[in-house]
Amino acid sequence: MKLLYQAQIRKDDLEEQIQTYMEEEMILDPSERGYIEEVVRGTVEKQDEIDSIISRHAKGWSISRMPKVDLAIMRLSIYEMRYRKDIPVNVSINEAVELAKKYSGEQSRTFVNGVLGKVWSELSQEAQESNEHE
Repeated sequence: MKLLYQAQIRKDDLEEQIQTYMEEEMILDPSERGYIEEVVRGTVEKQDEIDSIISRHAKGWSISRMPKVDLAIMRLSIYEMRYRKDIPVNVSINEAVELAKKYSGEQSRTFVNGVLGKVWSELSQEAQESNEHE
């Protein structure tokens, strides 16, 4: 989440930001490094799609007006829900709510939880419809 937040602020090379982050945070575990690299690259790559999903469910809020920390948290969680089948949805949402509580505040926690709950409803509906057509 911190790296996604940073990538919103700093427009320099993403790969360089990832490497610097790994060194500064002393992340040495190969599986942890792999997860971070994959979700950061994937979230940035799918950002337009993810932002479109957020926009549909964040009534009265434009992406540009949302707190950048909340946006980074929701982008990460939505990426996990949509593209990482190894992470249970409730774990991703709970983690996002905890991050919002820690780095934003009470209102952000409620906002993030509400948006992600609606997103999960949409994604599960899409999955159900997809399965019915198979």
